[in-house]
Amino acid sequence: MPLFRRHKNTTPAEETNPLVERVAIGEPEASTPPEAETVSPAPPASPVDPGVASAPKAPPEPKEYIPAADVALGCRGLVKRFGDFTAVNAIDLDVKRGEIFGFLGPNGSGKTTTIRMLCGVIAPTSGDAKVLGCDVVANPELVRQRIGYMSQKFSLFEDLTVDENLRFYAGVYGLESDKFAQRRAYVLRMADLEGRENELTANLSVGWKQRLALGCATIHEPELIFLDEPTSGVDPTARRHFWDLLYELAASGITLFVTTHYMDEAAHCSRLAFIYEGDIIAEGSPREIRDRFMHESVFEVEVDDVQTALTVLEAATDIPEVYLSGALLHVNTGERTDGAELLEAHLRVHGLVPRKIAGVQPTLEDVFVHLVSEQRATTPRPIKT
Repeated sequence: MPLFRRHKNTTPAEETNPLVERVAIGEPEASTPPEAETVSPAPPASPVDPGVASAPKAPPEPKEYIPAADVALGCRGLVKRFGDFTAVNAIDLDVKRGEIFGFLGPNGSGKTTTIRMLCGVIAPTSGDAKVLGCDVVANPELVRQRIGYMSQKFSLFEDLTVDENLRFYAGVYGLESDKFAQRRAYVLRMADLEGRENELTANLSVGWKQRLALGCATIHEPELIFLDEPTSGVDPTARRHFWDLLYELAASGITLFVTTHYMDEAAHCSRLAFIYEGDIIAEGSPREIRDRFMHESVFEVEVDDVQTALTVLEAATDIPEVYLSGALLHVNTGERTDGAELLEAHLRVHGLVPRKIAGVQPTLEDVFVHLVSEQRATTPRPIKT
């Protein structure tokens, strides 16, 4: 029997999906062609084209979106509006089974809202979405039973032990005792938490907490896991170990949908999508995105007073983009061939002597900055209907 009896309030609150009324469009009766005039001297009326007199046809019903067999998650025209604000603007996505799909974008771009819709937590305003073959609007509870979710904020109970957290989530998902014992052993081994079962979660470091959170998200063997900025605030060593765990999950056939701010992590995803102000502005593998969207020259600049150099180059009208990359500057000089000379001239005018100005291969971070800069330079997008 289950470890816990599921309480009706232990699952996420579901929003009532608005009923969609289908109004039948009646066909007007076909008008009878008038008889030909016989009054002289007017000529008889021309025969009436039967097609003109026939009733107009009702518009065809929109076809249901059915993803391909190898697609774990797909959506078409997915929209979410909050009043007059459009958070997600008619996006299309296809995520294949077993891949690590990276979903990137600045804060407030619609990433978390999209995940909440795909998890069946909130209903979309319009559009179709299928997760593991299930309609997220018609069967949100069925979707939630087959997926795992790990939020950007630590969501476990810090006043419970490691083992108690695992038992709680096993109860939520209705695992039987023998199944829980098997999954508990796997999670403790996977997360390297063996021997720490009775330790309070509050006493774990951030990295260890994230491993435990991943273990709880996978306790019921989900086929797809949503990870919303899972390594935020985690040190580089712990991040690398965490991603090793993700690779193991993907290798076992589990599909991973990951949002992240770390471009080095994004580079290890199978495919990526960039979202900005609710619109998908780029999609493809990391290499495809670099090749397709970045044709400008990028230089790495090393200088003693990096903050002053950043201010100087940001003020230069002939330099499209500049940003901090660690202790260095990355500068996009466009398609001009004298980029290095241009940068040195700008810096020397302000008494700054660069230690190094070197052309570099654009990184995903360079592409991300470039795409966002281009979007901000354009006029506001029209809202799709």
